[in-house]
Amino acid sequence: MAKMLSGVRFLIHQRRGLISLAAVACILRGLAAGGAADEITTSQPPPATFRTILTVKDTEARLTEQSASPIGQMADNSLATVFVDPSKQFQTIEGFGGAFTEAAAVTWQKLGPTNQQAVINAYFDATTGHGYTLCRTHINSCDFSESNYAYDEVAGDTELKHFSIARDQKALLPMIQAALATSKTPFKLFASPWSPPAWMKTNGEMNHGGRLKPEYRQAWADYFVRYLQEYKEEGVNLWGLTTQNEPEANTGWDTCQYTPAEQRDFIRDYLGPTLKRAQLEKIKVMAWDHNRDDIVEYADVIYADPVASRYIWGTAYHWYSDGAFQNMAAHHDAWPEKPLLLTEACQDGGPHIGDWGVGEHYATAIINDLNRWSVGWLDWNLVLDEGGGPNHANNFCSAPIIADTKHDKLLFQSSYYYLGHFARFIRPGARRILCSSSQSKLEATACVNPEGTVAVVVLNRNQEAIKFNLKSRKAATQVTLPAHAIATYLLPATGL
Repeated sequence: MAKMLSGVRFLIHQRRGLISLAAVACILRGLAAGGAADEITTSQPPPATFRTILTVKDTEARLTEQSASPIGQMADNSLATVFVDPSKQFQTIEGFGGAFTEAAAVTWQKLGPTNQQAVINAYFDATTGHGYTLCRTHINSCDFSESNYAYDEVAGDTELKHFSIARDQKALLPMIQAALATSKTPFKLFASPWSPPAWMKTNGEMNHGGRLKPEYRQAWADYFVRYLQEYKEEGVNLWGLTTQNEPEANTGWDTCQYTPAEQRDFIRDYLGPTLKRAQLEKIKVMAWDHNRDDIVEYADVIYADPVASRYIWGTAYHWYSDGAFQNMAAHHDAWPEKPLLLTEACQDGGPHIGDWGVGEHYATAIINDLNRWSVGWLDWNLVLDEGGGPNHANNFCSAPIIADTKHDKLLFQSSYYYLGHFARFIRPGARRILCSSSQSKLEATACVNPEGTVAVVVLNRNQEAIKFNLKSRKAATQVTLPAHAIATYLLPATGL
């Protein structure tokens, strides 16, 4: 009997004490009945287990780890199935993250020191937060700035004698530097321009579209290089650039329009060679940076030019307008050597405080994008105020963390938790693996991390709980995903 109780104590202490009380009760009942429980001894390894991290609407479950569960061997053919095969591997993941904007930075500065650090930890601490590894910022102003601004506003200054990043040094750079100080693995940062200085444009202003004047193409390419150099002086080394944010947009905020041929020619004849002359050719240049809808047509023009194509690492895109996920697969079919990266997503139309649907919108988009070859996924503003700003064009949006600046409080939104199910458990260098769902009401994707852990993310946006098989070629376990919930299942790749 002492030998049997020793086995019980052994099991209770496995997996940091995560064995369920029901399992313990079952063992004790076996002991009382003189059953087969005497076979469980400290000399036998416990059955393989997997971890479950859960977020559920109308509960307190927010990225909450559940009790470890044993990996089963038998499928229930009456249930839906999510199937994974780690031996079938696809794109390598660069990372997940969000954007440093002036709006995010000035909002962050309005918080007290404790909550300032709490925001940074929530995103960049890999132990207690998301551990973001890929982020974005803006060159010159964007709509999420307090006003239009450029680093050189002196008309005709093609030598950039008046170039200054003093505006960014007030709020934007301090926030980036605070994040770098917290991030144990420095995140990759890339930058996007919304508009050149007004004097370089055909319409003479930073807003309402307009185009880059041909005579300023070289000055604009030099401007990119100067930006990279000035940021490096501040201890911020950029990983990449997009050529232009939303090149088809003509809105009431910072914009500049390019045809596919114009963007191709600017990269081929000016930006690419200028980066090379400055010994910055390792900077990852991305084309497009607009929605999925026209991505294939735009890329077809740019990548048809072999010289332009050599300067371009891959294609950036946004999630707005029609989903058009099929275009991601078409892009990969045509240019498999060019990575795809989702560089901006947010719920527009205000802060949407407490709206659970925003998180579900994020998750379904991330799953669809990863399954169609995206190598990463970036949210828009890291933090905004209670009004969804500031924004100089009143284009207010939601953010995963909303700051109540009047009361120095942080309001974590559903999107924060849903993003965490991917960012925390699918790490840089992970490979997407074969993953399928037998029913459309279960949305799923899966990756194997460099250390061998398989992360399977399953989303249930329905009104009822769904029981299903979590299955591989060698294992099958029945799990239940509550209504309006998302789960990340972490399994060892060996044995699957």
